[in-house]
Amino acid sequence: MTRIERIALAVFCVVFLASFAGLLRLFYVQNTDKVAIKGGTYIEASVGDIAPLNPWFTITNDVNHDIVSLVFAGLMKYNALTGRIEDDLATMKVSDDNKIYTLTLKDKLFWHDTTPDNPHPVTADDVLFTFQTIQDPAFPNPILHQNYRGIDIKKIDSRTVRFTLEKPYSFFPSNLTLGLLPKSYFAGIPVNKLDQAIDFGLKPVGAGPYQFINLLQSDTSTEVTLKRFARAGMKEYKIDRIVFRAFNSYSLLLSDIMNVNGVRLVARNDKGNPLLPQRFKPISYTLPQYVGLFFNLDRDVLSDKILRLGLQLATNKQEIADAIHETKIVDTPLAEIDLKDWRYKFDPKAAQGALFASNWVMPEKMRLQTLLQQRETNAVGPLHGVQHIALLETGAILTITGSIAEARGATLVNGIRILSGSTLPAALQTPTMSGSWLVEIPTSPSQSGALRIGSNVIRLTKDNGKVLDTAYIERFADARRFQLADAEQRLVDQFLRSKRADTDIDRVSTDDLYLDVTGYLIRRQPTDQPHTRINSVNGKPLSLTILTSKTPENYRKIAEIIRTQWQKIGVDVQIVIPDTKKEFEDKMLSRNYDILLFGQSLLDNLDSYPYWHSSQIQEKTDDKKSLKLDAFNLSQYASFEADALLTRIRETSSGDSRKKALTDLNEIMKKDIPAVFLYSPLYITAYDNEIQGVRIGKLALHSDRLTSVSDWYITTERHFKAGKSWLSFPAWLITLPFHG
Repeated sequence: MTRIERIALAVFCVVFLASFAGLLRLFYVQNTDKVAIKGGTYIEASVGDIAPLNPWFTITNDVNHDIVSLVFAGLMKYNALTGRIEDDLATMKVSDDNKIYTLTLKDKLFWHDTTPDNPHPVTADDVLFTFQTIQDPAFPNPILHQNYRGIDIKKIDSRTVRFTLEKPYSFFPSNLTLGLLPKSYFAGIPVNKLDQAIDFGLKPVGAGPYQFINLLQSDTSTEVTLKRFARAGMKEYKIDRIVFRAFNSYSLLLSDIMNVNGVRLVARNDKGNPLLPQRFKPISYTLPQYVGLFFNLDRDVLSDKILRLGLQLATNKQEIADAIHETKIVDTPLAEIDLKDWRYKFDPKAAQGALFASNWVMPEKMRLQTLLQQRETNAVGPLHGVQHIALLETGAILTITGSIAEARGATLVNGIRILSGSTLPAALQTPTMSGSWLVEIPTSPSQSGALRIGSNVIRLTKDNGKVLDTAYIERFADARRFQLADAEQRLVDQFLRSKRADTDIDRVSTDDLYLDVTGYLIRRQPTDQPHTRINSVNGKPLSLTILTSKTPENYRKIAEIIRTQWQKIGVDVQIVIPDTKKEFEDKMLSRNYDILLFGQSLLDNLDSYPYWHSSQIQEKTDDKKSLKLDAFNLSQYASFEADALLTRIRETSSGDSRKKALTDLNEIMKKDIPAVFLYSPLYITAYDNEIQGVRIGKLALHSDRLTSVSDWYITTERHFKAGKSWLSFPAWLITLPFHG
């Protein structure tokens, strides 16, 4: 072979081998499926602190709860993909009367510290210990203690425990999702010191799908590593390790973003867009939560339902949602209710009317009403000739005249005897004055019946003091103030003409009037800021305080928007944001607010009882130590009808009965208006392309996004489809030209 022939042969062989390899690869891809297998590490970043990990003392919506939800397991679990409570470590049977719950542990359940030489099984004793410890009066988490009060817990055998309730409670299975704790680790620790069992919290032992490996701290973050724990009879998890990395700030989180696969809660910029690199896929979700303005109904001013209606009508929820980039506006605390027919929408004119009907009037309207009443009084009776205003320097005299026939035997004006007939001055004793009387009212303060500067009431009386008529006059000694009052009188004249005239004149309505700093009515200008309303009965201004917390930061912005919205209808709003969390909690606990801007969470059972039943109000007391920590009724709302419905919802297991009770309860709360509900917060989590199988579902807590971790995977391999193998290659190659 020549050199050229050898080169051509070599090229042919290379092309043939490359083509054959390509065909092999094409065959392999077309005849195999990607299958998830065990392996890989998922690293999730968050902002916050990692505290000791113990289900008894974990806050429901922080990163600690995320970790606890994987390390520990409960008798039952909430499945976010189905929205139901399901079996976890145990199976459950419920009696016909919904009062007895029997839980039987599954076979071959072990704690994470188990070894072949020293197995540590999960037993009924651990179940009893977990729940009976909570029932102890000395248990240091009073809120959790409340959930298990009055429940009888008995061990039936080594794997079975029975919970007996005093009365039916359809939401009780949610209480059984609490992670179990191993009894042996708490021997000798007093119940009131359990929250100080730091050693266990820093090296927790649970029975969940992931086992605690270690906790590492640095200047910028705290890191917890978990390892997959095989559980017999349970669904197999694929990701080998999960690392939770908590940073001190979001900026520090972003500085390490290339080393993580997911972000727990994604921050947003001022336009509402997620702050993340493009390689991450953001997923939005909401929880059964709402943020609202809770009216303290113990405050006299807010006990008025019509006033509360006015405040609700004056609240533009859409403006608030747009300003903080929220999308889900809510009108009710009952998350299961259809919101389409909610009664009260933003309507500032209707809000003005509601406040007016509640005796809260704008100062200009009160001033106008006073002037109109004085005009009406001065227009009739023997004193109908009295002018409304007068410019009289001290020492001057105001002369008032009237008809003797109309006087009906009156003899005094402001205690000064009237002159008529022969008592008139000689210059006035004329035929035209024969049927008239007059009186000269002095302005010197030392004289009896004198007119003082400002508003005066003139009374026409008999000698026995019986008042026959009254009139009003405002006296001025300052020409400038007299001119202002005169302009006001002319404006009132124009207002009255506007009401009477059908022709197209320069009309003046109540909305065109404004109370100047001088105290007189003028024409309203576009730049004039609304005044604070005044109670027409007691003269008090309509001033309310809104208490809220420093976090989240949106609360301050919302409070400022509310203040602006309500100022437009004449409500003065003072915003109180304590410097520390403890100061805020003290004020909230003692109900030291008119209105509280805050959020509440219904959790997976959507139970509104703790937040609106009258048994959950805070008792009035000066002793801070006697305040109830679990008094969640922030509005101090008490309604016999609402209480009955809340109880029925808790006790019923019938879907139709529950739906009817929820609808009725919603109608009652629409009418009572214990709060103005604003929105349900939007959250964003994110994952990179390495993490597959992520599904969010119907979350009740942030940690519920991890209920589908068993479906997550990182590592894959290809398996031949049914009936296919490498031996199928020749047949596939023959039919290749006919493949589509």
